[in-house]
Amino acid sequence: MTGVERRTVVHDRPASYGLAGEGLPVLLLHGWALGQHTYRDVIGAIAEQGCQVIAPALPGFGGTAELPGDEFSLRGYAQWLADLLETIGIDEPLVVVGHSFGGGVSVRFAHDHRARVRALVLVNSIGGSSWKRGRTLHSITERPLWDWGLHFPGDVWPLRQATRVLPVLVEDLVPNLLRNPRAIVKVANLARRADLRDELEALRDSGLPISIIWGRRDGIIPRESFEALCVASGVEGTVVDGSHSWLLADPAHFGEIITNDVNVAKAARDIERRAAERGARRKGLRRVQSLSLWHQAQPD
Repeated sequence: MTGVERRTVVHDRPASYGLAGEGLPVLLLHGWALGQHTYRDVIGAIAEQGCQVIAPALPGFGGTAELPGDEFSLRGYAQWLADLLETIGIDEPLVVVGHSFGGGVSVRFAHDHRARVRALVLVNSIGGSSWKRGRTLHSITERPLWDWGLHFPGDVWPLRQATRVLPVLVEDLVPNLLRNPRAIVKVANLARRADLRDELEALRDSGLPISIIWGRRDGIIPRESFEALCVASGVEGTVVDGSHSWLLADPAHFGEIITNDVNVAKAARDIERRAAERGARRKGLRRVQSLSLWHQAQPD
């Protein structure tokens, strides 16, 4: 499915986003150093399920201006999303899907703007803040940057996966590196320090439907971090055969996996709409009855 690229202005700063499909609104947030173009096939897989997909380029990437220094935090990213949605006229609760760094932004957005989120889907997300070195569990902030970098090449192999992932990664990664290398480093450090377990516990207690998916060969987000997210959310989690960017290598499989999340959200949306329609009809009926009684009470 072909989407459209759009530009707008949020707080006097340029912003880019992609839009595809019609129906249930789904907000798709991309990973570190990437942008909405990388996820073109993923966007199509979601849109084909009867969804309108909004896929912004997060601040610092894809032509969207960086956040000001005093707003540079996951909270700041979440507020920027709320402002973007208001700017482009999306006021209905969304299914929010976040991959990698986008997963961390998704959690913070859902936490800070709960009424705007219908369901949350995290895919190989940051925020679990756990990492095992040998047999000892550490905070992921203790993981050296060289160790993160060591695992990046493994994310695109084997060769069959590399031929699918590399072209789409390069489409956004190279322009972002050339356009704003500083933002890439800043966001990497923000992602490395993210601990969102408290926010997920609050979302769990609020009753928000949460799904967490992880690729078993992911060397960037370790299993311990994935499991910490699951514990905080109170969900079992889903493990697939793939690396950190498995959804880019196999967007059709990703679409199949989130079908249940989409269908549940659609059912909830339909129930809400029917309830609102019944309420509007009852309100109209009461008004008609009130007018009828008023006319009956008038003297001839």
